[in-house]
Amino acid sequence: MEKFGQVLLIEDDSIVRQATAQWLELAGFTVVTCETGHAAIDAMSPSFSGVVVSDVKLPDIDGISLIAQLQDIVPQLPVILITGHGDIDMAVSALRLGAFDFLEKPFDPARLTDAVKKGLAQSENEKKRGDREAYLEQLHGLERVLIGSSPQMQRVRDQIVRLADMDTNVIIYGETGCGKELVAESLHRHSQRNAAEFVALNCAAIPENLFESELFGHEQGAFTGATKSRIGKLEFADQGSVFLDEVESVPLAMQIKLLRAIQEQQIERVGTNKLKDINIRCIAAAKEDLKDNPNFRQDLYYRLNVSQICIPPLRERVQDIILLFEYFCSEHRSTRSLSINDQDTLAGYAWPGNVRELRNVATQFALDSSVSVGEILASGPDTTPASSENRLPLAIRMQNAERQILQEALRRHKGHIQAVMDELDLPRRTINQKMQKHGLNRADYISNDGGK
Repeated sequence: MEKFGQVLLIEDDSIVRQATAQWLELAGFTVVTCETGHAAIDAMSPSFSGVVVSDVKLPDIDGISLIAQLQDIVPQLPVILITGHGDIDMAVSALRLGAFDFLEKPFDPARLTDAVKKGLAQSENEKKRGDREAYLEQLHGLERVLIGSSPQMQRVRDQIVRLADMDTNVIIYGETGCGKELVAESLHRHSQRNAAEFVALNCAAIPENLFESELFGHEQGAFTGATKSRIGKLEFADQGSVFLDEVESVPLAMQIKLLRAIQEQQIERVGTNKLKDINIRCIAAAKEDLKDNPNFRQDLYYRLNVSQICIPPLRERVQDIILLFEYFCSEHRSTRSLSINDQDTLAGYAWPGNVRELRNVATQFALDSSVSVGEILASGPDTTPASSENRLPLAIRMQNAERQILQEALRRHKGHIQAVMDELDLPRRTINQKMQKHGLNRADYISNDGGK
């Protein structure tokens, strides 16, 4: 029989303890039993990676105190409480203080099995989260700047290391938001030019009539408004590196002048005929291949395209998404955990804005504990909610709708599960499963009378 995981069962009634343990073992779990709370605390170790199932009323310790002491040993330990009808208030308090779930006596054994499976899934999720945190903590150098454990990102880092000291011009290709400037700066920082300036220039943001002055500088009186001399970006980058982002936006008339400056390593300020020697490395970036772009000079393309680095879009390195998301959350000192449903949503999304969009979603998630990942994505910051929702896969859109319906029903009925069951025409087991799936906690909606 397949073994699903370990369960620590705490029950002082020997008959109930034996029957419950037998059921769990038949369901495929490895069960360890204890008669008292203190015996369970003694048996617990930091390496435990299973689920605790405990009666609320024990002869030596109450359920809430037990949760706190067990979670001191194993943080985020899933604890499922078994309660009598009169213990509902205590169970609700326990949920608020960290219990994973509670079942009312008499309970359906299949419901217990489902709850334990979900608890084990959470436990495994927390273990993976710990592994990711440990991975992030040991990162250094380039791995700390360009985070990602995927083969694609390792290849990008390897290319940077290989090209850094070759001092050749480089074109970086990648979609919007994938980190082209970060890669360019990393090339500079790991090169022998790192003591000089790294000068970044967004070519698409410069008005055409100011382009020449911005690149090459100008002398006083060279044109109306030139009240004093000013050095250009290429001269300022002397002995260092210049990064030409969105280089495809350079006006055609300026491309020949840029080509000459890069090729001859000389610039001429606007308003003078005097040439000035410079020594720069040119790193360019574009969203698409420049070779077949009719508005980009082929001779400039070949001058820039001595080497190239292609940054993969986020959707092609899915294994990095959760890692990056949690890293961005940690920048805000957030302790929120991603539910399994949240992780599925992140992995299933297309990320048209790449890492920049991921950082934005992570920031919202870290700062607002009331919203899920799906809700943030469905109301993207740069679009209307409807058009943003349309970018999500159908399965995720259906999950978002289901979560919203369930939330509204719980809120409307103040956590009364029977009323929610009646409204949605669903059995209790299905309601419980969907609440677990969407990370909804009954204690957040429950009324003071217990919300049966």
